[in-house]
Amino acid sequence: MLVRLHGIVEAIGKDWLVVGLNGLGLQVYVSAAVLAQARVGEPITLHTTLLARTEGHGLTLTLYGFADEDERTLFEQLLTVSGVGPRAALALLSLSVPTLRAAIAHEQIDVLRRVPGIGPKTARAILLHLKDKIQAAPEAGVPAVRADETEILAALTALGYSVVEAQAALSAVPPDPNLPLEEKIRMALSYFARRPGR
Repeated sequence: MLVRLHGIVEAIGKDWLVVGLNGLGLQVYVSAAVLAQARVGEPITLHTTLLARTEGHGLTLTLYGFADEDERTLFEQLLTVSGVGPRAALALLSLSVPTLRAAIAHEQIDVLRRVPGIGPKTARAILLHLKDKIQAAPEAGVPAVRADETEILAALTALGYSVVEAQAALSAVPPDPNLPLEEKIRMALSYFARRPGR
């Protein structure tokens, strides 16, 4: 079982990296947290899950990479839910592990439904299947989830930005409870104006 790899980032795509390892170039589909930190030419360590599926008469292997073991564990738990595939699980992880755990533990279906591709039926299946398996409280030291962050993510993805891009812009918005939601969305949009091209 391939559970971890360490190599050099050779290329960055919309939701994947190519990691150079002992002369090989491995394509790894990654979480938003990993993609936000990855830089071409720099070393990276990923906790990984290797999935196999049958296509036609052959077997296809796909590698998924995560920032830490907690993120990987949650990804694998999401895959046990009927209707949740690897891409949907990665999209859900864009909420961040503490946000996603809290949404499942407290049965916040609206938070799950704001993730692109997650409809009401799938969101209900996630809650039904995982609510008793997910820790309700975030780990000590994890900051409280901002109540408006899913609104900002929803607004940005509705404007055509990817979940990964929206998550990166969200990190640039200060957690000021006195700022109106519209102002926070404007600040998130200004992140893209300041962002240099890769």
